[in-house]
Amino acid sequence: MATRGWSSTAPLGEFRTYLPAEAKVAEFSWRAIILGIFAGLFFGAVTVYVGLRAGLTVSASIPIAVLSISILRAFGKSTVLENNIVQTTGSAGESIAGGVIFTLPALIFLGYPLEYWGVFFLSLVGGWLGVLMMIPLRRQLIVKEHGNLTYPEGTACADVLVAGDRGGSFASKVFWGLGLGGAYALLMETFGFWPDTPRYDPKWLPGASFQANITPEYIGVGYIIGPRIAGFLLAGGVFSWLVMMPAIRFFGSLAPHLALYPSTVPIPQMTPGQLWASYIRPMGAGAVAAAGVITLARTMPTIVAALRAGLKNVRAGREGTPVVSSRTERDLSMKIVIFGSLAVVVMMWVLLTFRPIPGAETTLGANLLAAVFVVVFGFLFVTVSSRIVGLIGSSSNPISGMAIATLMATCAVFLMAGWTKQNYAALALTIGGVVCIAAANAGGTSQDLKTGFLVGATPWKQQVALMIGVMASVIAVGGTLKLMNVGLAQYKPMEMAIDLQQLPSGVSVEKQSYDFNHKSYVLLNALGSPVIPDGKYLYDPAARKIEIQWIQGIGSEKAAAPQARLMATVINGILARRLPWRLVLLGVFLVVVVELLGIRSLPFAVGSYLSIATTATIFAGGAVRWLAERGRKPESGSESEINSGSLFASGLIAGGGIFGLFGIVVALLEDPEFRYHIWRPVTFDVGPKLLPSLSASPWFALVMFFLLLAAQFAFGRKKMN
Repeated sequence: MATRGWSSTAPLGEFRTYLPAEAKVAEFSWRAIILGIFAGLFFGAVTVYVGLRAGLTVSASIPIAVLSISILRAFGKSTVLENNIVQTTGSAGESIAGGVIFTLPALIFLGYPLEYWGVFFLSLVGGWLGVLMMIPLRRQLIVKEHGNLTYPEGTACADVLVAGDRGGSFASKVFWGLGLGGAYALLMETFGFWPDTPRYDPKWLPGASFQANITPEYIGVGYIIGPRIAGFLLAGGVFSWLVMMPAIRFFGSLAPHLALYPSTVPIPQMTPGQLWASYIRPMGAGAVAAAGVITLARTMPTIVAALRAGLKNVRAGREGTPVVSSRTERDLSMKIVIFGSLAVVVMMWVLLTFRPIPGAETTLGANLLAAVFVVVFGFLFVTVSSRIVGLIGSSSNPISGMAIATLMATCAVFLMAGWTKQNYAALALTIGGVVCIAAANAGGTSQDLKTGFLVGATPWKQQVALMIGVMASVIAVGGTLKLMNVGLAQYKPMEMAIDLQQLPSGVSVEKQSYDFNHKSYVLLNALGSPVIPDGKYLYDPAARKIEIQWIQGIGSEKAAAPQARLMATVINGILARRLPWRLVLLGVFLVVVVELLGIRSLPFAVGSYLSIATTATIFAGGAVRWLAERGRKPESGSESEINSGSLFASGLIAGGGIFGLFGIVVALLEDPEFRYHIWRPVTFDVGPKLLPSLSASPWFALVMFFLLLAAQFAFGRKKMN
């Protein structure tokens, strides 16, 4: 029997869970777990795709809950606790993906391969660590701090579940977004009916570029984060692309034949894309690093309070706690937490010792120290992450700042120990990556446990569902990373004569024999070289020159991965002491100026790093939300997360993401160089054949884009049923 007059925001003394502890209803059912696993796989893949391209993620709990209510209802009567298990299991995919994309792609920038199984096991260890560390903290942070820590996404998700249990139906909005976003992405990216990035490079402002990557997922992201944050992102993009790049081009024209480090091409000969890659990205990395540190410093009171609460919980555990008999108060045993943490240490040591990153083998002692660091930093930042998301929500959780702090501390220890070779850079990234994944998943876990507390779920069943969700989602996360890195890669012809016996500083041989186009090359990797831009190159030993630049998918303009680039910059700067420091410091002081103006620096810094093609489209989504909500009173419910516009936007993100991945798969299967190509005689690029004039027209592309914006606006104006 549900509690009458239930309210998710009632004070702790007056609060009653939606279902009382005595209620006996279906909860941990097979259909709930299976549906949750599929949701985790789906949203894990979509989050990787959108996060690598846009540089930020959005919560998946509410769309998963909405879809669960509709799907389970179609298969017969479902309970609010079953739907809660579905969203708990499924949301692990989004949390894990968020932590992974912020760190592990940095392996590519450090010159190491991105192996599927390496990503799989590191994600699994980090995800499980985040769940384990939250078990002893649940009663203190979720229950006793009710009213002080609101956990906004968790509270909003509970409101959705309760409304669905009472007969409300929201799924049609998500399905409309999924259908329109998917059809739009399919026609644009797979069939090529219109260009995906209309652009204009003004001759009256050399070095500048106006462009927009008009994908449905960016519209959805912009709508959900709102006009304010979207405006900060665009402001950063405008500064980089319409102020700094024209300024670089203007002053660079004074030296028409001189290449300035880190570029190897004279500035007057550079395209806007080359200016962005060579000069703006290092500056943007410095800006993101400074903004992350400032954000972390700003949350120091919260961090100190979280650590005190964590230590208090540990002392309480030593003194012994009474046996809990109520269904809604039973957590997994502390023995599982202790032995699980020891298992994490062993798993990390075994992974680093017996299956290290290729070319990054380290000593047994260093591997053991790394495993211990993971658990110590993991507990610290899991506690911090949980408390922060309780105050300001998962979207504002500075997990990249926590990862930077972990990397700086780890690299400082390595520096004192004399471990400065490149293989220790990969080890430092492994530690930071696992801790970042644990912190990200702890934030998501906290929101899920808050939802469960509000609706009257069984905590230990949620914790088991979270462990299952982690196991399932890491399958999709690693696969999507690998797919995007391969599918978005480009091979560009170039000529540069170098001596293989005396390679320039920062250039190393990665592979003695690499086959491409039925020809054998030497694969070179450049990192921090004053002669060759960072990246991978195919060297012809017979001609004694580089013939092809291999631009990997992750790190390209289509998947910039700004946070991961930042992690590589921090590690390389401390251990190898190879950084374009003047550009990095420009970014640092830019953030200082922005903070002095009273503007939130982190979204501005991320926007200064990303391509303006990304930030412009995100801003368009935010502007549509501003227009849709003008003159309207907020709808009843928790915050404004639950409304027709945000549900439609969630569908756009899911539809655009999944069909964007489908487009990458199709392109790979058409590529004769891909190992598993099967569609070489067939092409899906039918748009240029059927509509040759329109398919190349940027104006037609903008018309289609504004039609999709109009659909988002129409749903934003609708009231919830």
